[in-house]
Amino acid sequence: MLELEVKILNMDLNILEDRIKSIGGRFVSEENQINTIFDNKDMQIEDYLKSYLRIRETQVDGKEDIRMTLKKSIKSTSVRENIEYDVKLKDKTDKENMIKIFALLGYDISNIGYKNRRSYVFENIRFDLDTWDKETYPNPYMEIEVEKSQDLDRILDMLQIPRENVSTKSITELKKEIK
Repeated sequence: MLELEVKILNMDLNILEDRIKSIGGRFVSEENQINTIFDNKDMQIEDYLKSYLRIRETQVDGKEDIRMTLKKSIKSTSVRENIEYDVKLKDKTDKENMIKIFALLGYDISNIGYKNRRSYVFENIRFDLDTWDKETYPNPYMEIEVEKSQDLDRILDMLQIPRENVSTKSITELKKEIK
């Protein structure tokens, strides 16, 4: 699946949420996530493949969804383009088996992060308001995902988001900047 996204940094999520609602954004869900990231000691996935490999456990309304994803960055100009290869895991046993398989292949857990996400949709644009645990990433931000890159400028104007607050950096890149 092709994904076109940006992150909105250094803005109050409550203000952004109010603006999304004011233009007719529809609340989709609030979820809690556990994101387990894998790589080897040479950072082959991150550095060589320009990707990351994760297992994400999502809790929404008492239901759990577990997915393994390889997210590969294609380019990062005005919008970050990624291809996601995604597989649904049946349960925690599948998760544990994937962790064992990755370990046998030389990929270990490099990070476990906890995130709360509130999501909205307006037209074909998705807004994810993300707050990570402080150890993973201390600054809340919003992701905007669009189907067509030309929708980005329009929605940034509608939500009064200054262009200097728009980033195409991955969470991994953002984390490196604050260390």
